[in-house]
Amino acid sequence: MNRDYKISIPSFVVLTDVLMINLAVALAYLLRYRLQWILEVAFDAPYRAYLPFQVLFSIIIPILLWFDGAYADWRGRSWLDHIYRIVNAVTNAIVIVLAIAFVAQPVVYSRLLLLEAGLIMVIFMSLGRASAILVLRRLRSQGIGLQRVIIVGAGEVGRRVIRTIVARADLGYEIVGYVDDNPDKGGGSIGRIQGLGSIDNLSQIIDAEDVDEVIVTLPWNVHRRILEILRECARRQVVARIVPDLFQMSLSQVVVSDLGGVPMIGVREVAFSRSALFLKRVMDLIGSIIFLLLGSPLLILIAIAIKLDSQGPVFFRQERVGKDGAYFTIYKFRSMRVGAEKEQEQLQMLNEADGPLFKIRDDPRLTRMGRFLRHTSLDELPQLFNVLKGDMSIVGPRPPIPSEVEQYQPWHKKRLNVSPGMTGLWQVSGRSELTFDEMVLLDLYYIEHWSPWADIAILLRTIPKVLLGDGAY
Repeated sequence: MNRDYKISIPSFVVLTDVLMINLAVALAYLLRYRLQWILEVAFDAPYRAYLPFQVLFSIIIPILLWFDGAYADWRGRSWLDHIYRIVNAVTNAIVIVLAIAFVAQPVVYSRLLLLEAGLIMVIFMSLGRASAILVLRRLRSQGIGLQRVIIVGAGEVGRRVIRTIVARADLGYEIVGYVDDNPDKGGGSIGRIQGLGSIDNLSQIIDAEDVDEVIVTLPWNVHRRILEILRECARRQVVARIVPDLFQMSLSQVVVSDLGGVPMIGVREVAFSRSALFLKRVMDLIGSIIFLLLGSPLLILIAIAIKLDSQGPVFFRQERVGKDGAYFTIYKFRSMRVGAEKEQEQLQMLNEADGPLFKIRDDPRLTRMGRFLRHTSLDELPQLFNVLKGDMSIVGPRPPIPSEVEQYQPWHKKRLNVSPGMTGLWQVSGRSELTFDEMVLLDLYYIEHWSPWADIAILLRTIPKVLLGDGAY
């Protein structure tokens, strides 16, 4: 990983903004005076007459964006947030420039041109932000410009931070590990993230691992310990951030209201609301019906191929655990020879998965057709009937088998709070390459941050994963 290269967001984004501003004014002049869109001009004006306005926009807009924090750390900031700040800055800049023009009374200027330029600026700068975000994500996916962080505390709050970082690679964090004074936690691991011992080791770890940032997730009742950590980080010139443990809640659990001007904080359970459940069910019904209608020829061809390839039924049925621990029968295209489940115990030594999962990359029980179906995930298409029945959702956590659930730790069971899915954040983030704990972290992140747009994004990300067979076996 290249850690010598540091990404400075303002350095290239400010230059991009200035470039977009100048292009917008030039295009607005072309539309107004050369193409004469919207209204015809009564007399021509040279481009140099608008150079002072161009310079004013190039100075005022970046300054307004700077004061609005648009050039600050972008971690966790959405594209819509960038657009909001751009619209706000451009609108204020137009007002300021029009006020200056009213006082200065230039010989030639068009208010319509300035408004057109403002609209074009918003479009160009928004596209520039989108490009910058994509570039940053690409660089961070290659290990460039990552912030190396260590988590202090491995309780519920610590795990919440870890699963957010695991789920959001675009945030640009690399977790070195975590420390905790509880020996059972500090000496363990969460997926591939290792416990590095007690908090007393923090100073040595910061120096040895070249840590950039320390995220403290300890409860407030050990505030003296937190102050010690902050002082130690200050001495080593390492950024330290504290995650408040307000009843171990995330922002999605907090409801802020007031009582006659007195602020109050309410608490709600992180779960799908009735309206969200209804919307998700409608999306599942519409999606499964469309997929079944469009994919019926493919389903028939796969069924014929399975019959021709090996003896046995076309479909494989298995008991799985669904929402709130309820059992249901899952449907899949058969990809293994008949009686394969009874052979699992004999193959346990070949298991390549950790935790309660059982996976073998080159499973000897697979049929020729089954190997193709597994690689392309086409064996899971019959689960659309489970979606129609309401046992599953199109997007959601992976449906476990009962023997896996019996081995769950208490925090693992939170993934059973919603219906399992055919695909999910776990599938588009690594599939079989993930450890079990990492898969659960992603499932919990999905549950806490669900939205219709999140489901659509996961579905769109699933398509190339399925076509390329990334991490599938």
